[in-house]
Amino acid sequence: MKRLTMAVLAVLFVYPIVWSGWSSVRLGDAFSLDSYRKLANYGEGVGTYLTNTVVLVVLTVAGTLVVATFAGYAFARFRFPGRGLLFVLILAILMVPYPTILIPLYVLLGWLGLQDSLIGLALVMIMLQLPFAVFMMRNAFESVPRTLDEAAMIDGCNSFSALTRVLLPAVLPGLVTVGLFAFLASWNDYVAPLILISSNDRFTLPVAVVNMRLHNFGAVDYPTMQAGVVFMALPCLVIFLALQRYYVRGFMSGALRG
Repeated sequence: MKRLTMAVLAVLFVYPIVWSGWSSVRLGDAFSLDSYRKLANYGEGVGTYLTNTVVLVVLTVAGTLVVATFAGYAFARFRFPGRGLLFVLILAILMVPYPTILIPLYVLLGWLGLQDSLIGLALVMIMLQLPFAVFMMRNAFESVPRTLDEAAMIDGCNSFSALTRVLLPAVLPGLVTVGLFAFLASWNDYVAPLILISSNDRFTLPVAVVNMRLHNFGAVDYPTMQAGVVFMALPCLVIFLALQRYYVRGFMSGALRG
């Protein structure tokens, strides 16, 4: 019964991707790759939109991991005035629907000279990921025995070297989980790039794919849109399958603690 339930759930999750893939290559009763050729040549070219998306993903994942690691380490290992209040304020960001703060952030980026730039967009995406990421990393560090820190200190390590040499390997599942969430959010997000990016040559894949349906006087080219969906979904699927064991361990040791 357990295997049957898992098989049914697997079919339910995989079916939309298979259907999108089939729809993207079906032209009437024939097999055709025209939708992928249209996708490749749309607007500035799919290569431009893919490059923009990859740059955004790299900046977001790297920034989120660095900030969340140091913040989580500080909250888990150090005692300082206002520690609990600051942590609650960080988590409170999760209660604010992020589309409501995009316009103020757009104005702020204008003051910083980062409007219509991938760097400015990446900073916004990092900020949106930090509440969950800091919570995750704090719990991941708290799940590691303090005896490891003490042993590293006895061997001559300071706080930074103990973090980099001893604790980071121990919280690797948490790091992978945080990185995976940051990757999925920055790869698939549509609202933030739509509002914060105005130049066509800086659009990300989600914005470009959605814009295709308005390209021909409102007529929707469904096969080409499905090709875009497949093109966007496959990297997410491959990366998730490759990292799923770390993802599960990260949740078990970090997000579910406390």
